[in-house]
Amino acid sequence: MRILFLGDVMGRAGRQAVIEALPRLRSDWRLDFVVVNADNATGGMGCNAAHAKALLEAGADCLTLGDHCFDQKDMLQAVEGDARLLRPINFAKAAPGRGARVFQDRRGRKVLVAHVLGNVFMKRAFDDPFSAIDSVLRTHPMGGAVQAAVVDVHCEATSEKMAMGHFCDGRASVVVGTHTHSPTADAQILPGGTAFQTDTGMCGDYLSVIGMDKAEPMRRFVTGMGKTRFNPAMGEVTLSGLLVETDDATGKARELRMIRQGGRLEPSAP
Repeated sequence: MRILFLGDVMGRAGRQAVIEALPRLRSDWRLDFVVVNADNATGGMGCNAAHAKALLEAGADCLTLGDHCFDQKDMLQAVEGDARLLRPINFAKAAPGRGARVFQDRRGRKVLVAHVLGNVFMKRAFDDPFSAIDSVLRTHPMGGAVQAAVVDVHCEATSEKMAMGHFCDGRASVVVGTHTHSPTADAQILPGGTAFQTDTGMCGDYLSVIGMDKAEPMRRFVTGMGKTRFNPAMGEVTLSGLLVETDDATGKARELRMIRQGGRLEPSAP
């Protein structure tokens, strides 16, 4: 199975780039399943129902959200009405929607997608992400209940994401980090067969400060004072993500490739 995960979609520029590129990528790369993190798709703060719908219609099979999952108030209702939208599994027990679901690709193969928030350096303490993921993976073993399993771990600390990768090794096909918007160069297949990358980066303008127009963040760093709100950068977008091919019998990863499409980070020819 060929699975594409795209990192945090950042604002209008990132959203439009994904919507325009995804139909072509599904065809050219013969993708079976696509997961997109949409936590910053609407103005850099959450994702509204209309923008979620547009990303799904472009070819995403599932959208994960993150710590901004309910910044756009209509998402409170949208996650109840569309099972393809996943809020973090450990966000709050009373939160609407769900944090994990089994999907089917176009050939009927079952794919578990689970979404979890980390705790280190985050603005609030969430329920334990490790026990939450452990429960889901025990219920949906690869090679039995599902043919593949994807875990999106949305958190600040690289150490926590790495720990989650090792914790899930051999029990998930793919564990990817999101949230920090800066792609890491450590994509690898762990010893148990899990494809891992600490952070997939963002689908946004990298001539920015983590996707925001650089003027206001720089002003605040230099002077300690804010003048205006943060606004997503609107320059040329790089799509960042991870492409993984898995074995249907075991669910384990066979190959992986870091994705850099367009913009400033696309690899140049040697």
